[in-house]
Amino acid sequence: MAIPTRTYLNAQGELSPECKVNIADEVLVKAYQTMVLTRRLDERMITLQRQGMISFALSSLGEEACSVASAAALSFEDWLYPQYRESGIIFWRGFTPQQYIHHMFCNKEDLILGRQMPNHFGSRALNVVQVSSPIGTQIPHAAGCAYAMKIQKENTVAVAYFGEGATSEGDFHVGLNFAAVRKAPAIFFCRNNGYAISTPASCQFTSDGVAPQVIGRNVTTYRVDGNDFFAIYEAVSQARQACIEGQGPVFIEAMTYRLGAHSTSDDPSVYRQEKEVLEKQLACPITRLKNFLEKKGLWDVQQEKSYLDSINKEITEAIQVAKETGRPALHSLIEDVYFEVPASLAAQYEDIQSLYHE
Repeated sequence: MAIPTRTYLNAQGELSPECKVNIADEVLVKAYQTMVLTRRLDERMITLQRQGMISFALSSLGEEACSVASAAALSFEDWLYPQYRESGIIFWRGFTPQQYIHHMFCNKEDLILGRQMPNHFGSRALNVVQVSSPIGTQIPHAAGCAYAMKIQKENTVAVAYFGEGATSEGDFHVGLNFAAVRKAPAIFFCRNNGYAISTPASCQFTSDGVAPQVIGRNVTTYRVDGNDFFAIYEAVSQARQACIEGQGPVFIEAMTYRLGAHSTSDDPSVYRQEKEVLEKQLACPITRLKNFLEKKGLWDVQQEKSYLDSINKEITEAIQVAKETGRPALHSLIEDVYFEVPASLAAQYEDIQSLYHE
């Protein structure tokens, strides 16, 4: 079964007349800025990891449109369950570079007090549920959240983000089937970026991507060009409307490409050719949207320079602040798990106090 891919915006920034979605100019400009900010932060965090300043970093290089376009098409009240390449969603909702960099340093200003790895962001205030390391576990969580929304008659949706590698996990099939049976207002957003770490999609399944596997569950399914801001925005808007109307969940497969390494622990040259990467760079989502904005007179060279100077300065200053910020208090290790700290953890805390210096 071959599934067509919805695409409107080409590499030159020309929009097909088939595109009927209307997006306000200010939304497009903000989206472009958010995508650029996401990429610049990724670059700086990888540099910091190589310098030994932080322990770990992941990049969404080449996939920025997936997170930002989808977030732009949603309501702030919707609950988002990201994987680790969706940092663009939290920046769209107002998370600042300083907040993000505190998290990457795992210091005492990190919202989760260093209890998670870097790039495992989240914000209760922004309805962005904290990223979890095990792949796919957020999918049934999002399905359950969406079902609760239906029971409580809320006009909101829950969105689970994940890569195509996560669809090989049982959590994907459990979450999808539950949402389908209960007609829960859930959007399952799959970034098919070609690789699950070093495993190419062709070694994961014999179907044409993930979409054919979902259609068999009687779930509305869209496939879009994951580097096309307009195609993603339209699909997510339609999916949200269908969910709100009680039609059940929607699955979106965004066909994109992971231009960078899986993480700072990965060497992609071992399993793919540089020629492949260079070819995929031509479809860069940021360049495509930038070309469109320039053709519309919404962006120019001077604005680009001014914005880059501004965010580079903000990021540099935020890094310095994070460097000077202390570690979380030792006692935070045993807090926020139980309503009251159990005796066993209290005893362990007493044991390690003598080994730790604030």
